[in-house]
Amino acid sequence: MAHIWVDADACPRPVKDILFKAAQRTQTPCTLVANQMIAVPRSALIRSVQVPQGFDVADNEIVQRCEAGDLVVTQDIPLAAEVVAKGALAVTPRGHWLDKDTVRERLNMRDFMEEMRSAGMETGGPKGYSAQDKGRFANALDRWLARQK
Repeated sequence: MAHIWVDADACPRPVKDILFKAAQRTQTPCTLVANQMIAVPRSALIRSVQVPQGFDVADNEIVQRCEAGDLVVTQDIPLAAEVVAKGALAVTPRGHWLDKDTVRERLNMRDFMEEMRSAGMETGGPKGYSAQDKGRFANALDRWLARQK
């Protein structure tokens, strides 16, 4: 059975709520991984794993545990690249799928933006999480869950 893994440190609350409901509705196991304790509903299907503080500790835990066909919810492009290489699927909390091609494009853009920032250019931060983002994530998750049946 496929499993949902969540890079939970920076995952928006609305995404977690959608995941909790979907896991229960579809009987799909869901594990949130973070370097802090994350509250989850009482359920045999939903777990929270707390890892030690440190650079990429939560990411490494997800990479180690995920398997081909699993779904990983993350905004972290390097993490997405690693899980996609293992055969898992990756989706952002904004509902954007990350596959081998899009991960490469996003890594290039991330590196470019990092160079711009290190050169002193202000690039601004990400937009706030919107109702449109929430809907796009819910639709992407529903499509993935439907393919699991």
